[in-house]
Amino acid sequence: MADQDPMIEAFDNRVTRREERRTFFRTLGVGAAFGAAALFARGTPAYAQSSPSDADILNFALNLEYLEAQFYYYAAFGNGLPGSILNGTGRRGPVVGGRAVNFSDPVVRLYATEIARDERDHVEFLRTALGASAVAQPTIDISSNEDGAFSTAARAAGLIGPGESFDPYANDNNFLLAAFIFEDVGVTAYKGAAPLIDNKTFLEAAAGILAVEAYHAALIRTTLFRKGVEESESLITATERISNARDSLDDPSDKDQGVAPRKGGSNIAPLDENGLAYSRSPGDVLNIVYLNAGAVTQGGFFPDGVNGALVASSAS
Repeated sequence: MADQDPMIEAFDNRVTRREERRTFFRTLGVGAAFGAAALFARGTPAYAQSSPSDADILNFALNLEYLEAQFYYYAAFGNGLPGSILNGTGRRGPVVGGRAVNFSDPVVRLYATEIARDERDHVEFLRTALGASAVAQPTIDISSNEDGAFSTAARAAGLIGPGESFDPYANDNNFLLAAFIFEDVGVTAYKGAAPLIDNKTFLEAAAGILAVEAYHAALIRTTLFRKGVEESESLITATERISNARDSLDDPSDKDQGVAPRKGGSNIAPLDENGLAYSRSPGDVLNIVYLNAGAVTQGGFFPDGVNGALVASSAS
């Protein structure tokens, strides 16, 4: 693709206006996207505390680290996290679905293995920091069933049609698209932690996790962009559709981006006009992982909700 201008114009033409996207997903009754975590409050959602404690914030992050870690662990190794690091306060739930990816690209397999181990480390670190107040893993749906969370999200994003399923474990490209969604939300999550965390030790730790999530996100986005340029533009189109769907669920600002070229080059780092990463609130993230634009307490990747103090999504 020596001449990028036609591709840039084509992708620009595919992006619908934000309000049209939001209306579509409300009509459909489901939003689409996946997520990791966000750690600061937006507005005054029903669940929000005026000043959540450090433990509330870290436990919210832990719920979503369980989700990421279980997805990557199954994808890389064919099994989930050990039960010894899943207990805690609240109801412990099972993992629904999950299996090893049939990787064809050895480099993508190595990426999956590295990220899986990093995400397990995040789970163990947060559990250690929280001590006896650490929440248990809630029920997590990472299945590839037709009515599972991945398929529901992919169908709403237009990646698959009615009656079809999206299997993130089927091949390298499906795995990368699922990972793309998790990692982008994770970056906006930890960036939002800074204003709320009082303990400087915890703040430094959150900054450290943010850096790792940013490395992961850049790795996944770079791989998808390269494959999209060299192999199939449909991969780049898929990231735009997922991004648009995810953005239809959170706050009114348009803060989400796929990897389609912008400003005459690639778009590995999704930033605002000042070159800064975006933030998301807990309510916004729960809208995404619950796959619902309304104010709800469960659904999607967390069929029974999350554990801890911050459990309800925001009304979009």
